[in-house]
Amino acid sequence: MSRRQFRRLSQVTTGLAALALAVTACGASGSGAPEDPGGAPANPTSAAPSVAKDPALAAMVPTDIASDGKIVVGQDQSYPPNEFIDEQDKAVGMDIDLGNAIAAKLGLTMEYQNSAFDGIIPGLTSGKYELAMSSFTINADRLQQVDMVSYFSAGTSMAVLKGNPDGISIDDLCGKNVAVQKGTVQVEDLEKKSAECTGAGKPEITVTQFQNQTDVTLALTAKRAQAMLADSPVIDYAVKQTEGTLETAGAPYDTAPYGIIVPKGKGDYAKAVQGALQALIDDGTYTKILEAWGVQGGGIPTAEVNPAPAG
Repeated sequence: MSRRQFRRLSQVTTGLAALALAVTACGASGSGAPEDPGGAPANPTSAAPSVAKDPALAAMVPTDIASDGKIVVGQDQSYPPNEFIDEQDKAVGMDIDLGNAIAAKLGLTMEYQNSAFDGIIPGLTSGKYELAMSSFTINADRLQQVDMVSYFSAGTSMAVLKGNPDGISIDDLCGKNVAVQKGTVQVEDLEKKSAECTGAGKPEITVTQFQNQTDVTLALTAKRAQAMLADSPVIDYAVKQTEGTLETAGAPYDTAPYGIIVPKGKGDYAKAVQGALQALIDDGTYTKILEAWGVQGGGIPTAEVNPAPAG
């Protein structure tokens, strides 16, 4: 089950062994936790700004959720930089920091419970979780089951070596060696592009697939590939963690918003979450959190409840 419908088609399994691999962000298997070239995985969580409670927004949270002072959150903590387990066995990531800030604005705390991705929405609708924040793309199927508050925009991005020595362009990858993670929509994208190359009498794209996103990034930094494709926050974070080794090439494409999920039929709960997030956007806290994780390119100016999915 993918986080992004029609985007990631397999799941990540978290493990410290993957942390030892050189640099990267998320993947369909392996923790993918990024690591500086000469040190431990970066953890900017301590840089998350403090947030003051907004009594008006706090009053909008249903009593059955707010009464114990916490919001129980379903999350698959295997998708850095959004949510993952660090070397200290602590849940960290962009979604963790944003979720904590939203909860603080509502006068509450978040209790994150790690789950298989495909069990999160069923867990939420059955009452096991009170909120879900795990890189869910907003789409029509999900909006029939739950309410969703938009908080980030992600698409497919490409990374190349610093300076783009091979002159790689997403519009012309014919004859190039491109690394990608198995089971992702990027594989299908590259196969389609390769067929277009051969149909035009040009060399096919060499699509080099790896089980772990860590290995995809390592292949590029080790010059065993000329480019890599992945979700935009994954690319942005990998670029940040490699400290000048990689850069993005071109703009993200096929973008869609991520959504924070709450149950339907909970009064003003979705509006409370939306209001808290919008307050964080307006006062700059949101941008500071995204910048700490190197994913500010996916920031949005307005949080919406149940926005219409892209066609």
